[in-house]
Amino acid sequence: MSSCHFVRYFYWNYAGIDDGKKFPAFTIENQNKVFDFKHSSKNIELIIPEKFISDEENIKFDSFLETHETIAFLVIKDDTILYEKYFSDIDEKSLLISFSVAKSFISALIGIAIDEGFIINVHQPITDFLPKLKEKDVRFSNITIDHLLNMRSGIKFSEEYNSPFALMAKFYYGTNLKKYVYNLKIEKAPDLEYKYQSANTQILSMIIEEATGKQFYKYFEEKLWKPLQTKSIAKWNYDSEKNKTIKAFCCLNATARDFAKFGRLYLNKGKFNDNQIISKDWVNSSTTIMNDSRDSQNYPYTYYWRVKEDGAFFAKGILGQYIYVYPEKNLIFLRFGKSYGDIDWAEFFEKIGSQF
Repeated sequence: MSSCHFVRYFYWNYAGIDDGKKFPAFTIENQNKVFDFKHSSKNIELIIPEKFISDEENIKFDSFLETHETIAFLVIKDDTILYEKYFSDIDEKSLLISFSVAKSFISALIGIAIDEGFIINVHQPITDFLPKLKEKDVRFSNITIDHLLNMRSGIKFSEEYNSPFALMAKFYYGTNLKKYVYNLKIEKAPDLEYKYQSANTQILSMIIEEATGKQFYKYFEEKLWKPLQTKSIAKWNYDSEKNKTIKAFCCLNATARDFAKFGRLYLNKGKFNDNQIISKDWVNSSTTIMNDSRDSQNYPYTYYWRVKEDGAFFAKGILGQYIYVYPEKNLIFLRFGKSYGDIDWAEFFEKIGSQF
C-alpha cells in the first residue's frame, strides 16, 4: 500500500476486526508455563436483562449476542469460565484486535516502569524523556505523565474516526508515528479538561522506550505478556517496515482468554498467582475515581480505565471491545465485536452480574 495515509484510509475505510492483518506487527512471545481458566461442569444459563429485550425472536442469549454484532463473549467467575461463545468464524484460538483496550496495557506498563524506578512518578514532565518536544514548544514541559494518563494533556488532537483529515486518521493509517508525535501542537494548558486523545497513549509508549532503554514490545513481552502465563503468541501492529514504531494506542492482537487474564491481574490487585506483576498501589490508583474526567458515555475515566461508582472498572475499545472487571462478584466479562451493536455493554455486564 502507498505510504500516504489518505490512500490507506479510502482503501480500507473504517476500522474493522481484520485490521490486525492489514498492518505489519511485532510478534509477542509467550512462555512455556501457561495458566488456564477452569471450565464449569454445569450448564450456565444466562438471562438477557429485561431492559435489553426488544424482539421476542432474540430471546435466547446466544442469538442476542450474535444479533448485536458480537464475535467473542466470556464470563469468568472464580477463575472458572461459566460462559464462552464465538461467532463469525472466530474461535478460542483467533487473534482479536483490541483497539483502545490496548491503552489499559500501556497504563500497566507505566505503573511497572515506576515500580522499577525507570520513572520517578506520574508527576514527572514528559519532556524529561522526550526533550525534542520542549525544543518545539516549551509548554510541553508543563505536561506530565499523569496528564497523559487522564487524557488531560491540553495537546491539540482530533480523535475523529470518520475524517481522513483528522489526526486520528494519520496516526492510525500513517507510516511515521514518531514524526507525527513531534509535530503535535499545544491547544491549552494541561489539566483544564478531559479530552480523549490517542496521541497521549502514543507519547507514553515512547516514554516507556526512553525510560527503560528497551523496545516497547520487548518490555511488554517481558513484564506483562509472559508473566500473565498467556497461551497465545500475540501480535502488536506497528506503523511501517521503515520506522517500526508500535501503534500503542490501538493494536494489540491476542486471544479472548489471554485478554481476560489481564482482567484477572487487575481483579487480583496486580498479582498473578504468586507473582506481584504490578504494585497494588498502582492498581488501586488506576481503578479509583480521582477527578472529573468522564468519557462520552459519562463513565469516570482514570489511567485508561473506566471506573464505576460500584467498584467495577473496564477497558474499552471501538467496535465494542471490553474487558470488564466486577470485583464485588469476582467476575470478569469479555466482549469483542464487529460493532457496539447499539448496546451499552457496561450496563449490560452490570445487570448480568446481578444474576450471580
